[in-house]
Amino acid sequence: MAELPALIQDLALILIVAGIVTLLFKKLKQPLVLGYIVAGFLVSPHMPYTTSVVDMSNIHLWADIGVMFLLFSLGLDFSFKKILKMGASPIISVISIIFTMVLLGIIVGHSFGWSRMDCIFLGGMLAMSSTTIIYKAFDDLGLRQQQFAGLVMSVLILEDILAIVMMVMLSAIASGSNPDGGQMLGSVIKIGFFLVLWLVVGIFAIPLFLKRVRKLINSEVLLIVSLGLCCAMAVFSTKVGFSSAFGAFIMGSILAETIEAERIEKLVEPVKNLFGAIFFVSVGMLVDPQILVDYALPIFVLVMTIIIGQATFGSISFMLGGESLKSAMRCGFSMAQIGEFSFIIASLGLSLGVIGDFLYPVVVAVSVITTFLTPYMIRLATPAYNALEPHLPSRIIKIMNHLSMSHPNSTEKSKWKRLLMQMGVNTVIYSILSTAVVVLMLTFFHPFVVHLTHDRWYGHAITGFTTIIIIAPFLRAMVMKKNHSEEFKALWKESNRNRLPLIFTILFRMLIAVNFVFYVIRYLTNFGPAIMITIGCIAVILIILSRSIKRRSILLERLFINNLRSRDIEAQVHGKKKPLYEGKLLDRDIHIADFDVPFNSMWMGSTLKQLNLGRKYGVHVSSIMRGGMRINIPDGDYIIFPGDKLQAIGSDEQLTKFRNALETEVLGEDLELEKREMLLRQFIIDKSCPFVGKTLEESGIRSRYSCMVVGMEEGKENLSSVGPKHRFEEGDIIWIVGEKEALDKLMLASN
Repeated sequence: MAELPALIQDLALILIVAGIVTLLFKKLKQPLVLGYIVAGFLVSPHMPYTTSVVDMSNIHLWADIGVMFLLFSLGLDFSFKKILKMGASPIISVISIIFTMVLLGIIVGHSFGWSRMDCIFLGGMLAMSSTTIIYKAFDDLGLRQQQFAGLVMSVLILEDILAIVMMVMLSAIASGSNPDGGQMLGSVIKIGFFLVLWLVVGIFAIPLFLKRVRKLINSEVLLIVSLGLCCAMAVFSTKVGFSSAFGAFIMGSILAETIEAERIEKLVEPVKNLFGAIFFVSVGMLVDPQILVDYALPIFVLVMTIIIGQATFGSISFMLGGESLKSAMRCGFSMAQIGEFSFIIASLGLSLGVIGDFLYPVVVAVSVITTFLTPYMIRLATPAYNALEPHLPSRIIKIMNHLSMSHPNSTEKSKWKRLLMQMGVNTVIYSILSTAVVVLMLTFFHPFVVHLTHDRWYGHAITGFTTIIIIAPFLRAMVMKKNHSEEFKALWKESNRNRLPLIFTILFRMLIAVNFVFYVIRYLTNFGPAIMITIGCIAVILIILSRSIKRRSILLERLFINNLRSRDIEAQVHGKKKPLYEGKLLDRDIHIADFDVPFNSMWMGSTLKQLNLGRKYGVHVSSIMRGGMRINIPDGDYIIFPGDKLQAIGSDEQLTKFRNALETEVLGEDLELEKREMLLRQFIIDKSCPFVGKTLEESGIRSRYSCMVVGMEEGKENLSSVGPKHRFEEGDIIWIVGEKEALDKLMLASN
């Protein structure tokens, strides 16, 4: 008999142990992520008293897939559009957190006498909180809908992006050279280039593709297509120097703007849960008791550094971003752990041979311990705030209130600032798109055309003309967009002094457009600089004046905007338009969150008036999403159905009480479910049957015996229906459905 592959054996062991341990943790009302870590330790090679996995490499591979799918789901749930809506607050917070935690890591490393490189890399590791772990902890604790959780996830995504810049800097330091501004700027430009390119091209192409094939897609096909796109972006991301998980998040953000987003999220959830569980189990496998013993003091100090550092400096960083003290503390306490990017930075140091071999297992141990403590730190934030707030001096409270009220989003920007910001963003986006097109055309299309034309001059001309025609809508939009905006017109009319600077902004953007044409001509021809500049200027002027290019430019932009807002547009078409006040209200703690009504909810069939949610929990239901429809501002007569998505407004505390009630007030399990299975039986009425001469209603088959007559045989293909006034006669053959006990009772009565 053939032996099972090691992967199947390991998977069976992991899932069985994880299932048993998580059941125990669920019983103890502890977060599931902790159960997975304990299960990982139990099946690890470091645990001699239990069966351990055979092939760790396979498990690590599955764990990497788990991280990828977790970040993909995060992208579906929390897209870049949400991060942009938060303004500068996450940027201020993330820069402050990284700076302070790197500094703390270096100080702690020096205190133990570790080498300079060990200290620098340690600082980088301590600065990177785990997106995956915090996302799972929020999910387990039911906090994902709360307002502070959104800000934490924004900061974590920005941390993951800045981690790439940090790795470039660390590599430069490890090679013996100090990272100069050029290296850092190049790394930032590379990140920005690919981010904008992926998001713009993805939002333009993928919703269009899904729209075209919607009639062919069922749930199975949609799941395969979504996971395929996720994996494809993960591969592409690694090819250009980013992590696979980051690529998966980007694809999730792109799909989050499609109409199918909610459906994809539900389909992907079981896959995410499976591979996510394996990832957290693999984290538990990294626990080595011997390392804990040998480096107990450094591990303890590092754990306390992360906990105290994030709880203190993290909270201050969030306050600098404009959060209130309570919200800032909840955010800071949530960040108190390290995870996957810390491992990547440690692996980089080992591969470069600049850090000690001891540092990686120490960081792993610190990560596991802080991961285990994460749910408790999140829960500790509110009691810590309640204990701290009464003891704060009134002067400190005034300063904190001033910080929280002076949120960056609320400042009024000048017309010039708004106009220049809009022009700058447009110029960057269209420049990136034009650059991508030029690179693709000159790298792939040009060699192909040259080969077909045997390197004749017209082969180069075809490439140049085609390239300029393709990028023409982008160049026109770069030069002309925002020239007719309200800000531009207002500044033009406001003062004659504004006109020269406004003309300069147009000429500057024209110069950038000419440079693109100039580069294409220079690459393909041997013309002199004067001729190339002249051709470039003429081409850009013709592009600006061309009506057909103007129509193409407007059409492409409208298509992109429609794809970006496809979910909102679909909502409006089907009456699902979100309330105008969706988002933040005046009270910063009050916000809107979505809740799914369980299929076994005790609320089903009840009206909003009967449930009296406002009086019980202090929340207000602003919308009910049912199927493909949205019911806005429902009145008290609306009935709740299983599977409804309720959009409720309230504070974090009120929404938490509401969620707990929604999840706990469910129908109990029927312990006699199998006994109460419905059976179908044939029943022949003979002369001794008490039903002879009686109508169906008089027989009491339904009222007395709890059975139902399905129909009567009359020699036809289908059974004949039996009405309540039908009178039974001898020889009638009827079909009755009911529980076994009820049918037996009926049979006994008829004999």
